[in-house]
Amino acid sequence: METSIRVSPEVRRGRNKLAATVVGGHAVKHIYNAALTFILLPVIKVSLGLTGTQLGLLSFSMRVTGGVTTMGAGYLGDRFANKSGLMLAISLSILGISFFLLGSATNFWYLFGVMLLVGIGPSIYHPPAIAALSRKFPDRRGFAISLHGTGGSIGNLVGPVLVGGLLAGSFVLVISWQNVLRFSLIPALIFAVLIYVLMRNIPTADAGTKSFADYYSGLGRLLKKRAMIMLVLLTGLRSMGQSAIQTFLPVYLLQDLGYSEIRVPIYLAGAQIAGVAAQPVMGWLSDRFGRKIVLVPAVAALGVLYLALRFADPGPQLIMVILAMGSFQYSLHSIFIASAMDVAQGASQSTVVSLIYGASILGAFSPILAGKITDATITQDAFVYGGLVVLASAVILAMVKLPKTDNQIASSNGG
Repeated sequence: METSIRVSPEVRRGRNKLAATVVGGHAVKHIYNAALTFILLPVIKVSLGLTGTQLGLLSFSMRVTGGVTTMGAGYLGDRFANKSGLMLAISLSILGISFFLLGSATNFWYLFGVMLLVGIGPSIYHPPAIAALSRKFPDRRGFAISLHGTGGSIGNLVGPVLVGGLLAGSFVLVISWQNVLRFSLIPALIFAVLIYVLMRNIPTADAGTKSFADYYSGLGRLLKKRAMIMLVLLTGLRSMGQSAIQTFLPVYLLQDLGYSEIRVPIYLAGAQIAGVAAQPVMGWLSDRFGRKIVLVPAVAALGVLYLALRFADPGPQLIMVILAMGSFQYSLHSIFIASAMDVAQGASQSTVVSLIYGASILGAFSPILAGKITDATITQDAFVYGGLVVLASAVILAMVKLPKTDNQIASSNGG
C-alpha cells in the first residue's frame, strides 16, 4: 500500500502559483538558449566562416562561465531563499543584455568574449528555481523538477522554430541574425519584471545558510557522500557527450545536409515534443519506483541513439532517431537533480542544484574536442564520440548505490 509523505499547509500555500511561474520562466529562458544553440550559432558559423574547433570554443566559453556562475548562484539561492523571484528576474535580464551584445558580432574573438557573458544569465536561474520547487514539493520532488524540465522543453521547441522562421522569412519579413539578437532584449526584460511581480508574495522557506562559511561547510558535507560525488562526476561525463551532440547536430543538418533555417529547427522540434511528454512521466516513475531503475536504462538508450545518428539515413530514419533521443535527453537531468536531492536529504537545496548544473563544467572542453574531430574527419564522427561517452556513464551509473525516494521510504513504513 502506497503512503504519501505529509506536507504542512504552510509549505502547500502558493506552491501551484510558484510552480507555474517558475516553469513559465524556464520556458522563456530556454526559448533564448535553444534558439542560440540550435539555429543562431550554426547560422553564425556559416555567416562568419568559422571552423568546427572555433564553434566548439564558443560553446566552451559559455559552459565555463555557466558552471562557475552556477556555484555562486547555489550560495545565493540558499542564503536568500526568500528572494528567488529577484534572482530569476536578474537571470533573464542578463540573458537579454548578452543577446543584444551578441547581435553586434563581426569576428570570432568578439563572439568568444560575449559568449562568456551569455553563460552567466541562464546559470543564475536554475539553483533558486529548482530549490524553491524542491522545498514546496517534498512529496512530489521528481515530478515537480521534471515539470520544470518540461517548461525547458517547451522553450526548446518554440525558440528554434520561432527564430528559424524569422531568419527564413516565414513570418512575412526576413530578419537577419544580428537583428534577431538585438530585438531579443525587449521580451527578456518584460518577462523578468513579470516573474518578479508574480513571485514576490509567495511564501518560501529560509534554507538557513547565513554566510560563505556555512555554504562551504554544507558543500563539504555534501561532497563527503560518495553517492553525491558519483552523481556529479556522472553528470559531467554525460554532459561531455550531450554537449557534442547539441553543438554539432544542428551544424550537420544546416551545413552538411543543406537544410534551411526553418527545416533545421522543425527537425529538432521533434525531440522537444517527445521530451515535453516524457519528462513528467519519467519523473513520476522515478518517484514511485526509484531513480536508478529509471536512470540506467535511459542513459544507456540515449548513448545508443547518439551512435545511431552517425548511421541514420537523412529522412525518416534520422527523424525517428531524433524523436526517440528527445524522450531521454531532456528527462535525465531532472532525475539526476532529484537523485542528488535525495542524497542531500533536504539540506542545502540550491547548493545541490548548483553542484549538478555546475558539473557541466567538467564537460566544457568536449565541444572543442568534438570540433577537432569534425575538422579532421566528418561532422557525423562527433556523434560516435558523444554516444560512446554517454554509454560509458551508463555503465558506471549501474554500479552506483542511490538512496530510496521519500515515497519509497513512506511506502515501506506504511507497509
